[in-house]
Amino acid sequence: MNRMFLPLISFLLVVFGANAQVPKGIIKGSVKDAATSEAIAGASVSIVGTTHGTISDRNGTFSLTGIASGQYVLQVSYVGYATIRVDDVMVKDGTETVLEFTLEEAGEMMDEVVVTTTRRRGSDIALLAEQKKASLVIQRIGAQELSRVGVSDAAAAVAKMSGISKEEGGTQVYIRGLGDRYIATSFNGLPLPSNDPELKNIALDLFSTDIIEFVAVDKLYNSKMSGDFGGGNIDIYSKNYSGNGMFEISVSSTLNSNAMSRADNFLLLPGGSRWGFDEYVIPQNPLNGFNFKNSANPVSRSPYPADVRLMGGKSLNVGKEGRLNLFATASFANGFEYREGINRDVSAQGARIRWADQERFGYKTNTTGLFNAGYLINSNHKLSYNFLFVNSSSQWNDNYDGYFRDVTEGGTGLRRLGSYAQNKLFVNQLLGTHLLNDRITVDWGISANTVGYAMPDRVQNTLRLIDGEGYVNTNNADTDNNRFNQRLDENEYAVNLNGSYKLGQADAPKGILRVGYQGRIKKRDFESIQFNFNINDRTSIVDPNNLDAFYNQEGFESGRFDIVSFFGESPQTYGGNQQIHAGYVSLEYDLNERLTSVIGVRYEHIKQYVEWVTQLDPGNNNTLTRSPLLPNLNLKYELTENQNLRLGASKTYTLPQFKERAPFVYDDGTVPRQGNPYVYPSDNYNLDLKWEFFPSSSEVVSLAAFGKYIQNPINEINVAATANDISYVNIGDVGTVVGVELELKKDIIRWNRDRSLFSAGLNVAYMNTDQKIDVEKVRAETAFDIRPTHTRSSFTGASDLLVNADLTYSTRWNNEGSVAATVAYSRFSDKIYALGNEQKGNLVDRGVGTLDFIVRSKISRRIGVDVLVRNILDPAYRRVQENASGHVPVFTYKKGRFFTLGLNYEF
Repeated sequence: MNRMFLPLISFLLVVFGANAQVPKGIIKGSVKDAATSEAIAGASVSIVGTTHGTISDRNGTFSLTGIASGQYVLQVSYVGYATIRVDDVMVKDGTETVLEFTLEEAGEMMDEVVVTTTRRRGSDIALLAEQKKASLVIQRIGAQELSRVGVSDAAAAVAKMSGISKEEGGTQVYIRGLGDRYIATSFNGLPLPSNDPELKNIALDLFSTDIIEFVAVDKLYNSKMSGDFGGGNIDIYSKNYSGNGMFEISVSSTLNSNAMSRADNFLLLPGGSRWGFDEYVIPQNPLNGFNFKNSANPVSRSPYPADVRLMGGKSLNVGKEGRLNLFATASFANGFEYREGINRDVSAQGARIRWADQERFGYKTNTTGLFNAGYLINSNHKLSYNFLFVNSSSQWNDNYDGYFRDVTEGGTGLRRLGSYAQNKLFVNQLLGTHLLNDRITVDWGISANTVGYAMPDRVQNTLRLIDGEGYVNTNNADTDNNRFNQRLDENEYAVNLNGSYKLGQADAPKGILRVGYQGRIKKRDFESIQFNFNINDRTSIVDPNNLDAFYNQEGFESGRFDIVSFFGESPQTYGGNQQIHAGYVSLEYDLNERLTSVIGVRYEHIKQYVEWVTQLDPGNNNTLTRSPLLPNLNLKYELTENQNLRLGASKTYTLPQFKERAPFVYDDGTVPRQGNPYVYPSDNYNLDLKWEFFPSSSEVVSLAAFGKYIQNPINEINVAATANDISYVNIGDVGTVVGVELELKKDIIRWNRDRSLFSAGLNVAYMNTDQKIDVEKVRAETAFDIRPTHTRSSFTGASDLLVNADLTYSTRWNNEGSVAATVAYSRFSDKIYALGNEQKGNLVDRGVGTLDFIVRSKISRRIGVDVLVRNILDPAYRRVQENASGHVPVFTYKKGRFFTLGLNYEF
């Protein structure tokens, strides 16, 4: 532990006049991280044995005034760092004593049982200190809280924050009722590409909490953010390291009660490997022979998963001032799921279209590797490199048993859909921060990212049961039996360059002027091809679990089925190029001692080009060009030392995605979707007002009110066509969102010399979303006709009420042992899944509450044990179609309970 301090300057003020009062002394200075030279906000600085004390501000600076002449002991402390005491600090009347402190990481565990020697920016207290002092509104959830509430990935992490919900069974998140198109995602401040042809943002569940230091969600816009902003910006900050060295290994297993109930017959299709790696290969000569490699026969798997994680780090001194910090982690995780319930589709009058029982077997994997190298050249210059690799896979075997109109008339049908999807993500980032002098700071970042998504050989088969005989193959349309392949490749390059200049005195600036440039270039290529099987032999009895006996080369040659495609052996494709160049300027200025303003403006030049070759159009393209000017204002008023009042106002936009402007029919196996070349960006006007109170360094109470006015909102809706496809339109002139958010973190009771703590957390959001569906506007602006059941609705995916609550007991019995036990509850209210059309009611997901129990323990300095029980209540998930004649349940299931046991060992 470094106990050295360096006096930088000492001034003597000579006071003239025998009757003049001699002013007392001042101790001032700064507090920084020894490993990174970053300012530490919220550090406690006090004079031992006196009532004099303060905390460092957002620049890490502090000042103690009114100190009588004498010799003192000064103490500096901050959570996660070793406390230091400096003896013999001399203070003289009328003088300033200036000191600079550098704090080293503490060598022992904090309350969280995550990584033992990270920079602690992910601790609750550190994040609250940053939130309190920041000029802009920030909301973060760190490694400590992620560990406490037992979440495993970034998607579940943000769903624990106020006003945010996650799509059940999918990857989308909703911020203040606004979904994927209104959200942006970044990694260490640089943008990320999407891994899904249907979505704008990358799936957050790809990012395991093993690599996360904290997740920041910005709900108020400022000039440094992309202008494509509506609900919020999600920024994932990766872990890094400083210390003498560490290596940790963790193993765990998570069992699902539903999957265990089918342990003797857990059926998956053979496509895809156990490790989540496979190749995307279109068979040779697919229309003139049966050349598909994957079997259609389900095989039984043992649903017992195992996870493993390796993590290590080390810091090295380089020369007199330099320091190199290295950190790496690698992990593999997998899991099995099983569910059963109903899956139905009915008309507006309740007549059956599809009336089936669904059974799903699922298997997922996630392989993650992260490497971080941070090089502190000296106290003024720092470089860092981040490399991230993620490979994830999901495999599903869905069986629908029941009635399918026009397919199984007079009998019982069986439809089986077997799919396997793989995502690969490569992220490379280089970042730098340079303090050029006491006024000018420059920071920059460049990134090169690649994402690959593949769904090779999805298999769909449709059969009909003949009483007393067995199943036969059948089809009403060629697409009822098919094999489907799709692939997406996306490359993205980004650069950020930002500079800041302190106004007024350099050590106590009155304001900060910031200017910057940000560029983003993205290229996407997507292709899909579907091979349909036209069934000629509809009388031969087949075994549903041995369809390979029917679908093979012999069956093709004997004419039992034909193989056809929409486009021959050529895939349907679309490609996109997007270039966004932006410049911004902002001024942060202290209008008085309590009021700080941040006013800024951002200019962007956007060019988005899309070309396609599809069954609807043999080849065409379009270009979208915009140059928006985006003003924004943020105000912070310090009501007291522990209370802030904040106001934010801004203008932003929402850009259509590549595939939304290409007339490309995309079929995910459920509902076909096609693009609309006439859809155009929305304009968003945002207003926020927030009060926050920090009773202590670990407590907060905040209340926020917000509103959004969206011109020409984009929405999905059924278009009147033969296939009744879904497309994307500017659905009306105006959409609105209004709501309130409450957040509370409270230490209820401490005892045993603060070694034991009982604490509580709560966040509640209530909101109202509204949009008018303008049929005539859609008809005038597009080639589509729409026939919505209602002319007004809330936004799809938006719950009116979101609640998260947790109670935690934690105790430490020595410097090496600790335990934390948490009960966490979450609930969302009803939300619209899809808008009704042709007099059919809206599809509405009923509200659900979940309860989890998490125990994290450190039984010695080296050994930790974790026990988690998630989804204890195991509620039923229900979707209903709200027809005028009555509400009809159309989709139900239970997820089952999840039991996790984990062991961590640090060498």
